[in-house]
Amino acid sequence: MHQQNEVGNKIEKSKFESSISELKKKTFVSAADIECYNVCGTTPEYEKAQQRSLNDPEGFWGEVGSELEWTKPWDRVLDDSNAPFTKWWVGGEMSVCYNAVDRHVVNGRGEQFALVHDSPLTDTVRKISYNELKDQVSRLAGKLTTLGVSKGARVLIYMPLVPEAIIAMLATNRIGAIHSVVFGGFAARELRTRIEHAEPTVIIAASCGVEPNKIVRYKDILDEALCQSSHQPRSCIIYQRRRVLECPLEIGRDISWDEALEADPVPCESVEANEPLYILYTSGTTDAPKGVQRPCGHAATLCWSMKKVYGLQRGVWWAASDLGWVVGHSYICYGPLLAGMTSVLYEGKPDRTPDPGQYFRIIEQHRVNALFTIPTAFRVLKRADPNAKYARRYCQKSLKTVFIAGEHCDQDTRQWAERVFGVPVLNHWWQTESGSPITAPCLGYGVKSVPPYSAGYPVAGYDIRTLREDGMECKPGEVGRLVAKLPLPPGFASTLWRSDERFKKIYFEAYPGYYDTQDAGWISLDGAVWVVARADDVINVAGHRLSTAALEDVVLRHTRVADAVVVGAPDPTKGDVPLCLYVMRPPQDDEEIVAESTVTQELIALVRHLIGPIAAFRKAVAVPALPRTRSGKALRGAIAKLARSQSVKIPSTIEDPSVFGDIKLALQKFGYATDAPDPEF
Repeated sequence: MHQQNEVGNKIEKSKFESSISELKKKTFVSAADIECYNVCGTTPEYEKAQQRSLNDPEGFWGEVGSELEWTKPWDRVLDDSNAPFTKWWVGGEMSVCYNAVDRHVVNGRGEQFALVHDSPLTDTVRKISYNELKDQVSRLAGKLTTLGVSKGARVLIYMPLVPEAIIAMLATNRIGAIHSVVFGGFAARELRTRIEHAEPTVIIAASCGVEPNKIVRYKDILDEALCQSSHQPRSCIIYQRRRVLECPLEIGRDISWDEALEADPVPCESVEANEPLYILYTSGTTDAPKGVQRPCGHAATLCWSMKKVYGLQRGVWWAASDLGWVVGHSYICYGPLLAGMTSVLYEGKPDRTPDPGQYFRIIEQHRVNALFTIPTAFRVLKRADPNAKYARRYCQKSLKTVFIAGEHCDQDTRQWAERVFGVPVLNHWWQTESGSPITAPCLGYGVKSVPPYSAGYPVAGYDIRTLREDGMECKPGEVGRLVAKLPLPPGFASTLWRSDERFKKIYFEAYPGYYDTQDAGWISLDGAVWVVARADDVINVAGHRLSTAALEDVVLRHTRVADAVVVGAPDPTKGDVPLCLYVMRPPQDDEEIVAESTVTQELIALVRHLIGPIAAFRKAVAVPALPRTRSGKALRGAIAKLARSQSVKIPSTIEDPSVFGDIKLALQKFGYATDAPDPEF
């Protein structure tokens, strides 16, 4: 690999080239981990599919599209005449709802469970068959039509992770309307901005949501948002959670869920493949909502990905996420249902609700075959139960694979998870905008492992490159901006809702002819992709570029560190220097207590040994907890701004806003944030 001045590259490659003897010294490394270094690579089947998807996209995606049922055949597979607004399966018409529900009933699989809802917070487990799902979806769709919802109209959904939320999504699609699911953690102000931007004809909400330590009164939040909103829906349909909390209904506007399901069922309406399926607002966009618009043809990509990316034909799938995120849209609702699988919905936090054993209980009780989660969940599990005592209580024979995404996963956490779950833990990379994986192992093509620390290989349709700031392409192994060459594959965001120009400016202006992922990384000679950080998380130390994710990898190797983030902090000489905030793991059983000062000095020595003095890693401090969103992402940008005494606006999706008080005190130990205003929420 090429030597260069960019230390981020040196960091990642030094880890990748670790010797086998060093690997054997690491905790929890199995023979499979070591063998991974020797057998990683693509397969002829993968290479053939990848090349065809780039060289013959019409033929490749034409075959993918034919796996679904269409009411009208497409005129042409690809229309790239108005880049970046690429169209796929142009003129073809279908119903996503029909393919996700009715098709399986027609094919004799109506008695199979479509959804399993497990809620330890309410002590309930509900199972809904495809027959039952079809009946409820078609009846709710019938009610929506009587309320004036038609093709192209919007329905806003504000609900917790319950089957009724998926029923609402499918019912909206059934009549050709567009749904916009708002994450249940959003407060009234954020909900109001989305109502005003999407202008829904009807809003579907629940009386409440249930969290480990509180009940969230959804209906009260909705009422407050509507009082402030310049747009008013015609009606609101309210699902009463009678086992938890019922709410009063406003006469003339609100309709109960039970009443809505008394409507006559209606058949599916077909829409053209490039018409909007849904609008999904990215987290934290309160002042200027950024609504990602997804085309209906996305259904074909999702159905294909369940088989070719995740390697599943049938069975039970569990995406431990929320419907308000893109993972929930793609792989709680649409993906598994389009593939005719059973999708598990878990209400709560499986790493702690009510105990750290819930991942393993769910796998055993519902015979889960594949799990999708985030690395943060494993760090929480590792901190709470490092010896996996809970895991040993349950049988996990049904589980074949675990997939992780959403943020960087350090190698030690991944290896711990592989030992505990007893199956491969595979990293892959994608974004809200992509809607499905950009890179992955692609199990359906025989690629069963990826090089350590990497996010796998490009998924069909993605031509991934790394570019320098001047737009020139990087050499293999050189850290740069990760981009995808146009045209983008089907299922990618078609635009931003009512903002075509903004769509072009944000994603395509910086590197003409490419989609700017706004992530930094590098690509190996054989095409594997390493995502080292968001572009904003690459810091410049005395002219050398450092990946914060690579530094976090080293910090998280320490046995007493449970979680950590590294950000760039200002330095008068070097420009930036790394500043580390870490959470100490409580001692287990008979372990002796180790002082914070000792851990800090060991971390400084560890970074110096594994990366070198050029990292200038001298500032580290323990904190009680780190600021993370409910989807597990660390708010590095907010911490970095706070260190510069800049104003910080915290998204309402933050798990615990109070942690910023401790963060501010920790930064002040190094002379930072002394003049910083308090963060705004």
